[in-house]
Amino acid sequence: MKSILITGANIVNEGEITRSDILVKDGLIYNVGKDLSEFDADIHIKADGKYIFPGLIDDQVHFREPGLTHKAEIYTEAKAAVAGGVTSYMEMPNTVPQAVTIELLEEKYKIASEKSLANYSFFFGATNDNIDEILKLDPENVCGVKVFQGSSTGNMLVDNQESLERIFAECKMLIATHSENDNIIKANLEKYKKEYGEDIPVKFHPKIRSEEACYDASKKVVDMARRYGSKLHVLHISTGKEVELFDPHIPLEEKRITAEACIHHLWFSEDDYEEKGNLIKWNPAVKTKDDRERILEGVKNGNIDVIATDHAPHTLEEKSKSYTSAPSGGPLVQHSLVALLDMYHDGKLRLDEIVQKAVHNVAILFEIDKRGFIRPGYHADLAIVDLDSPWTVGKENILSKCGWSPFEGHTFKSKVTHTIVSGHLAYENGTFHEGQKGQRLKFSRKIED
Repeated sequence: MKSILITGANIVNEGEITRSDILVKDGLIYNVGKDLSEFDADIHIKADGKYIFPGLIDDQVHFREPGLTHKAEIYTEAKAAVAGGVTSYMEMPNTVPQAVTIELLEEKYKIASEKSLANYSFFFGATNDNIDEILKLDPENVCGVKVFQGSSTGNMLVDNQESLERIFAECKMLIATHSENDNIIKANLEKYKKEYGEDIPVKFHPKIRSEEACYDASKKVVDMARRYGSKLHVLHISTGKEVELFDPHIPLEEKRITAEACIHHLWFSEDDYEEKGNLIKWNPAVKTKDDRERILEGVKNGNIDVIATDHAPHTLEEKSKSYTSAPSGGPLVQHSLVALLDMYHDGKLRLDEIVQKAVHNVAILFEIDKRGFIRPGYHADLAIVDLDSPWTVGKENILSKCGWSPFEGHTFKSKVTHTIVSGHLAYENGTFHEGQKGQRLKFSRKIED
């Protein structure tokens, strides 16, 4: 493996920004310090005032393989991730077939080992009747267990109360939930169908997948996790009311109950449905400006611990259907870091806050082994960014297989110039180097009996 020397960089790491060099050897960070230029390296990157971030770790993506590869593939979406400075991802189980047995889960790991340019892990999918499989999982090799409380793509709904209670009582691994009350959603949908038929205006999506539906389900699992002492991670918080469920005062290392915010809920609001339509139809729904601001406040205050994407591509043809037929979700992983950096330019987030929420906290929360920080001895997962290099999103530079983006036409102020994955220079100014694939994430967990 080639050694890499990066000089003249502003390193954003562990709450500080320092001007230092980085030396990478054998896939690991060998040294971080002033004036390392006397060291010989196979590759010398002159950062010249650019900024280096530990590579983003996206804890929620849908790469659609196996079974849904007309929408996306592990190969294409991992490349999009790497181009965006995302060096590791955790992928969801609602593929075809659904990853609800250990055998099916390991088949996804095999695909990734052959195709993924980024590092990877895969969630195991919970169902009403597979708790025995859940209990067989190796906590050092699997990121967590996913529970769908609300119907979404793939329909892996866990709606049996006894099954849900048993999962929370017996599962010792992290449980990640999609928390929406399905009964409330169905009742809301029927109300709007009576008025509009199948062609409901998409602006009513946040009324159908409502604040009540989200809060009710999130409170239910938070209460259950407190009752059983479960390690719970509630994904894609979409309402300001939900933010109040999470304690900002407990150190992350001690938290048993945590929450995630996604890029789209920090960026868009219900005012954008008129222009974007189904392109910003997600589950849970993008809601009000007030919700957006309260979620951002929760990120900054510590109620919400992690920022991710819920990257979930569909074809443009699928998204162009009527409201009730168009699937929810959209591609975001290529643009997550630059979107957060636009929020930095707008004064909404500091650079250290971006790194804390999109990298450090993910590594801490999931107990990822030797990743998520720029430290000697850690895997070299790095993103080099020019903070002042505007570029416009267009079809010619969208890398997700679906070929579209809700950011199309937007000019981002910053650009990812280099991405290093497990010590390999995987991306360089628009060019991919695919001679080495990403690695399976390992987890340094101590599971109590």
